[in-house]
Amino acid sequence: MSLGDEREGSGGYGGTGQTRTRLPDSGGDGYGGARRGGRSSSRSLVTVVGVVVVLIAAIAFANRGGDDSTSETGTGDKPATSPTAASGKTPVKSGFARDQQGAQSAAANYAVALGSAEMFNTDRRHAIVNAVYAPDVAAARQSDLDKAYSSEQFLTNIGLKSDGSAPSGQTFVSRVIPVGSKATSANASTATVEVWYTSLFGLSGSGSTNPVSEAWYTTTYQLRWVGDDWKVTDFQQKDGPVPVGRDQRASTADDMTKAIEEYGGFTYAR
Repeated sequence: MSLGDEREGSGGYGGTGQTRTRLPDSGGDGYGGARRGGRSSSRSLVTVVGVVVVLIAAIAFANRGGDDSTSETGTGDKPATSPTAASGKTPVKSGFARDQQGAQSAAANYAVALGSAEMFNTDRRHAIVNAVYAPDVAAARQSDLDKAYSSEQFLTNIGLKSDGSAPSGQTFVSRVIPVGSKATSANASTATVEVWYTSLFGLSGSGSTNPVSEAWYTTTYQLRWVGDDWKVTDFQQKDGPVPVGRDQRASTADDMTKAIEEYGGFTYAR
């Protein structure tokens, strides 16, 4: 099962071992023109999410594939490219090379899907978990995740309604943007890959009490070659490395909401 068979939505490219990484820039971490300072309540919520997923050993932030008509394949050193649109189909499919670079590509893509807002939707969460995790691990992860994401207290704490949707007039944001990756070990059957990434998490909108903010993590994925693809068997997550933030004025709620709605998230690899 591949996410390419399940997902139409935001996109990027990867999975062939021939592509290049393209990353979006991230912006401020609050609303109302406040300058970047200490950790906001929204930033703390990202940490809460991280703690929850570590405790249940299930998620750390897959490739959301598309159809063949929009897939990208590179030729030589320069791959074919196409823009990623918020409402466009993803130009990538699941399926990674059985080598070190393929393992890194898989880990980066899986981090993006496991950290997406789609994990808060039951059907999409099930599709992602079944596509990302090894079959002998997926069932247990599924049960743990369902309990975590259906917790009313958890959803209330991050400002969502009981069904995991955002309050009227607000947009829920949960995105992972990998900055880099490295394989600490890899062979034909197993691989250990570290993914360093920043995440955006919170609610955009004028009534939000948990504005979109950023946080930095490194997740180490244990991967196993199953069938014809890399699958996750376990992971460990830690904070940082965290860069020094620039003294930039945070965007307004309206500007943040517009950006989230207009700029589609990436799925991509190396």
